[in-house]
Amino acid sequence: MTPLPDFRLEAYFSRWEFTAEYNLAASDAETVPMRELLALADEEDRRAWEELRLGYTQTYGDPALRAAIAGTYERLDAADVLCFAGAEEAILLVMQVLLSAGDHAVVITPNYQSAETVPLSICEVTGVALEADADWALDLGAFEKALRPNTRLAYVNFPHNPTGKVVDAGTFRRLVELCEERGVYLVSDEVYRGLELDPARTLPQAADLSERALSINVLSKAYGLPGLRIGWIACRDRALLSRLERAKHYTTICNSAPGEVLARIAVKNRDRLVGRNRELIAANLPLFEAFFAEFADLFAWSPPDGGCVCFPRYLGADGVEEFCRALVEEAGVLLLPASVYRSELTPTPTDRFRLGIGRADAAEALEAFATWLRKRR
Repeated sequence: MTPLPDFRLEAYFSRWEFTAEYNLAASDAETVPMRELLALADEEDRRAWEELRLGYTQTYGDPALRAAIAGTYERLDAADVLCFAGAEEAILLVMQVLLSAGDHAVVITPNYQSAETVPLSICEVTGVALEADADWALDLGAFEKALRPNTRLAYVNFPHNPTGKVVDAGTFRRLVELCEERGVYLVSDEVYRGLELDPARTLPQAADLSERALSINVLSKAYGLPGLRIGWIACRDRALLSRLERAKHYTTICNSAPGEVLARIAVKNRDRLVGRNRELIAANLPLFEAFFAEFADLFAWSPPDGGCVCFPRYLGADGVEEFCRALVEEAGVLLLPASVYRSELTPTPTDRFRLGIGRADAAEALEAFATWLRKRR
């Protein structure tokens, strides 16, 4: 295993996320105050919160939380769920547990960096690029061609970060079938599920479709609760979950006891919390449409199919890297430039930036952004 490189996105956020006045790069939807979340608790969970003792918790996760999570799937029960400290720990450990030096992995690009760099530290990896000039379409033929006899896992992510792409259900089901036919584990990152602009486009969860599929989810994105640091893997291969549970002994060991109680309140109120953020994104979209209409000479954009991020193109002569630097330094508005999403596996666009559309201060942030742009004209 080779050393992991710096995590470009987190390094960029480490510099700017908590100093910039407006985070227009945010990948999470708007959060809620603690009092609002606790107000949603039923009698059992309120009592659990008030009487909670701050000891260690089970490595697999709180049984009541796992049962609540399993209830969001069609074919799973609590024994098919393993909780983690966010989705990042889940990605790290699933790659380390499933892959060895002689294996091969397939990942889509652009991607959340650890989905590429962790497997690259272990084995050979092939990237399959979403097609930027075709509305970020996934070429199923290219995906199938990338699979080899020694391919151990494939990683996909829909709704996609950073583009907001949601493939159609037929394409997604064929991905699952291809992996089953080849004996490949499908790692399906589903952290934005529930934030589709058209709910009819919501994809089935991979773990419901195949015993060789692992569905990764988290409370950070669609729920808007990243501070809880609770994520999970859902998978019907319980022997694999057992291996992952043992690997977790080397990382966090267990989750935070307060976080798990708050998490089960959230999961039990999924429709309310996720629905609220879906409505916020819908309300924000006209603001972004008006912004990009005013500055059509500088940007080319389309709203995401799902999730709360998208990947507009910057058309200015100075280039997107310099543009993002100047914007955050001079106006306090944070965007993520294309270099954060570069890949070692395939070419990726160099004129894009990640934009978050799921925060309540979108109007203020866009006004600060627009004011800065008008002064530059």
